Amino acid sequence: MPQQKDIVKIAIQMPGAYPQLIQLDQKKPLSAVIKEVCDGWNLPGPDNYALQYADGVQTYITESGRCAEDLYKGIQSSDSGVRCDSLKQLASVSTDVTFAQEFISRDGHTLLVKIVEEANEAPVIMTHTLTSFMELMDHGIVSWENLSSVFIKKIASFVNAKVGDASIQQVSLDILESMVLSSHSLFLQVKHEITLERLITHLQVTNQQIQTKAMALLMALLQTAGDADRQELFAFLTKKNLRQYIYKNIIHSSGSVGDEMAHYLYVLQSVTLNHLEPRMRTPLDCYSPEQRDILHGLRQAAFETESDNSLSTERRRSLCAKEFKKLGFSNNSNPGQDLVRTPPGLLALDTMFYFASRYPDAYSRFVLENSSREDKHECPFARSSIQLTLILCDILRIGEPPSETGSNYHPIFFSQDRLMDELFCVCIQLLNKTWKEMRATQEDFDKVMQVVREQITRTLSTKPTSLELFKNKVNALNYSEILKLRQTERLHQEETLAPPVLELKERLKPELLELIRQQRLNRLCQGTLFRKISSRRRQDKLWYCRLSPNHKVLHYGDVEEDTDNPPIETLQEKIPVADIKALLTGKDCPHMKENKGKQTKEVLDLAFSITYDVEEYSLNFIASSRTDFCLWTDGLSVLLGRDMSSESMRSELEILLSMEIKLRLLDLENVPIPDSAPPVPKPPSNYNFCYDFSQAEQ
Repeated sequence: MPQQKDIVKIAIQMPGAYPQLIQLDQKKPLSAVIKEVCDGWNLPGPDNYALQYADGVQTYITESGRCAEDLYKGIQSSDSGVRCDSLKQLASVSTDVTFAQEFISRDGHTLLVKIVEEANEAPVIMTHTLTSFMELMDHGIVSWENLSSVFIKKIASFVNAKVGDASIQQVSLDILESMVLSSHSLFLQVKHEITLERLITHLQVTNQQIQTKAMALLMALLQTAGDADRQELFAFLTKKNLRQYIYKNIIHSSGSVGDEMAHYLYVLQSVTLNHLEPRMRTPLDCYSPEQRDILHGLRQAAFETESDNSLSTERRRSLCAKEFKKLGFSNNSNPGQDLVRTPPGLLALDTMFYFASRYPDAYSRFVLENSSREDKHECPFARSSIQLTLILCDILRIGEPPSETGSNYHPIFFSQDRLMDELFCVCIQLLNKTWKEMRATQEDFDKVMQVVREQITRTLSTKPTSLELFKNKVNALNYSEILKLRQTERLHQEETLAPPVLELKERLKPELLELIRQQRLNRLCQGTLFRKISSRRRQDKLWYCRLSPNHKVLHYGDVEEDTDNPPIETLQEKIPVADIKALLTGKDCPHMKENKGKQTKEVLDLAFSITYDVEEYSLNFIASSRTDFCLWTDGLSVLLGRDMSSESMRSELEILLSMEIKLRLLDLENVPIPDSAPPVPKPPSNYNFCYDFSQAEQ
């Protein structure tokens, strides 16, 4: 007995015949279903018929339909026009997994491989061929491992060609990226065949799609490579000035950086900065002569001690300890102990040494200026440097693997070969300046470091494109400016705790919550673009979801990259709100359970799903930002008649309450509000004080 969930009602129509409404048992072979439909219309030869989706987006749902057979024959036609049309249609219909299975079962994909290997076709036909191949392979039915070396060489030759068709190069780059991400053996073949100089050249073109696909392939090569291969790739790309090309042709291009490119820039930044992780995780070895020499080099650069050889061993040790103390080391007799903690480990020693050797005047000025202050007002260079290095590691996320959806890159990264070292040099001088502005003592060390962290993060959030711009902005953001910003933010968050005001807040809440509910529903009616993220991290699959104006139906469907706010009529799929049973978030979502252990916390925090019908079906989402996540989960909660619970709702409610309270209390400025209402006085003993209007009129 078939289960209810396996049976769906579908309408079937055919020109010249009355439509049929049938109950389709999805467990039954489709050939049997087609036979029943043909019998209903008294049609002979059911093998000659197929079922086709009426929306025209997905094509034939058949196990032995004619579409796959027709296209299979069409691409082998001797007529180039027929071949071109067949391949163009194939590129369109190959997105449907059922058709793809049917076409591949006829070895149709091997025909496409043969066309590519022979390379006798015109560019437009070759483009359709490659696009069809990519769409078919994207379903994961056929392994990438089965491809011949001839095919790989040919695809690589399209990319390596100095003059080539842009559409062919774009799809070829996409194919090579998928190959690299699929297995290590294919990574080695692609790495051997591809010319890295040509990939860098592709980053210099004005075609943003080719730039993005070239960047995607470069990142795939870097992320798939083992340590030795990655070091080799990095050395080559550094030698070829990859960073400068990105800075000039992408960061400073006339067009804006797209979401996918932003992700790849973030990945390159993350992978590059993570080269510092081994130094960050390695403690100083007190027995290493090289590391001891660097420590003593810092001391000598600051104090230029007279010939130590003329002093006795005891006197020299005492003098060194005194100078290391002036340098700000906590353990002045054995300063290496300060660098044993990891992180930042040896990275702190590297940054200090870079500052002392790259900017010797600024280094000497820092140390000597603090040496002349009172001990309690002295800003300890070494202790500050160690803590500052740790803060920069945290801000730049050194040691964290790149997120699958991250796109928060720093343009300044691409303007500098040694971003960490140069940022340190600017920020250590900023720290000394802030220390003086705060008139800090040793007890205020942690407070100063908090302010410096805030100065750096606020400045980096403005996306400065050069070190000079960062330096100017961060120095302009002095301690008094930080206090003003904090005060402004505090006023926004501040709430009056007087009982009458709290009571007024409670009375205002229902009205303001209704306002937020309406805003959430309006936002759902506008709709949102979501990305489908596959295991291969391709980010070019998009879909759109929006609520109908009457708040009764959710409409959704796949869209193209450049689609902006598609009309509701173009979204073919829909779910009645009345059928929605539950809203799930995070690790409870079906698509998160399927990839358990593979998803990062960032993705888990953005995932949500709705279950509908009898909780057998679900629609899965991954929001592009925490804001979209809050808007959608709140809006769906409202539709389900539940309370909104997002942090965004709580924040907005507090802002609205604060604004409303302040408006209502404007006339009471500087008037103290009592905790309780004043007592009502007793009535007077007589009312003789009343004015008698009647007497006045006479």
